[in-house]
Amino acid sequence: MARGAARDRRARAISEPRFVRYALIAAAILFLALFLFAPLAAVFAYALEKGVGAYFAALVEPDALAAIRLTILTAAIAVPLNMAFGLAAAWAIAKFRFVGKGLLTTLIDLPFSVSPVVSGLIFVLLFGLHGVLGPWLDACGIKIIFAVPGIVIATVFVTFPFVARELIPLMEAQGTEEEEAALVLGASGWQTFRRVTLPNIKWGLLYGVILCNARAMGEFGAVSVVSGHIRGETNTMSLHVEILYNEYNLTAAFAVASLLTLLGLATLAAKALLEWKARREGTSRELAAQRGELLEY
Repeated sequence: MARGAARDRRARAISEPRFVRYALIAAAILFLALFLFAPLAAVFAYALEKGVGAYFAALVEPDALAAIRLTILTAAIAVPLNMAFGLAAAWAIAKFRFVGKGLLTTLIDLPFSVSPVVSGLIFVLLFGLHGVLGPWLDACGIKIIFAVPGIVIATVFVTFPFVARELIPLMEAQGTEEEEAALVLGASGWQTFRRVTLPNIKWGLLYGVILCNARAMGEFGAVSVVSGHIRGETNTMSLHVEILYNEYNLTAAFAVASLLTLLGLATLAAKALLEWKARREGTSRELAAQRGELLEY
């Protein structure tokens, strides 16, 4: 009886009373309803306010289609570049020791600490007509600011930490034992990466790519500074939404915004699916290891 009473006291010490748990759950649900579900519902309600026909008409309008194409093009360029950079940076930081390792790790977080508007202004000062490299670029006939290259560069800058930041702690936790064993057995560097490292980081890599893609498609601040807001040419979806809203074309603005909302929901769904698969694979590995230990025993 004394042992049971002690167990009950320990259980009460690490758990809250029922009314406290219910109150916390209710507060969390209320917060989500006010700041997440209500805005999501409002976006689709305003987008469909004038009917499905007006909704799709706003999406197939030439400027809207140009904004969608530019957004997809920008993400299609920025995401692979950041994936390659993230893999290289994570591999170097997690697997090797070198001078400047701490500085490189700090610089990876730079876009998180600098406002996107400030980063866009920096690119204007570098590549603008009156910037540091502007006169030389103009003499060569190369236009970066107020053109697609500037949008791509700004998007790459604000999104490059996502893949690296997902992979660095994962690869550091895995250590270097498996790679060293593969090299001792005669595998080349590429074989070691393809058959040992990549399978171990695939879920983290995909997760980082998904987050990077979502940010690339929804980026506003840096892109707004370098784009010039040229309709049909340098407006991404987020910039097109701003222009339509400022023109009081609310149906079209919320119609385009609903696409970005659907992208966010798809990102959450993909994130949940990857986490589920990662947990399932981890559970399968643990069960296989346990079976192996039982067979050895």
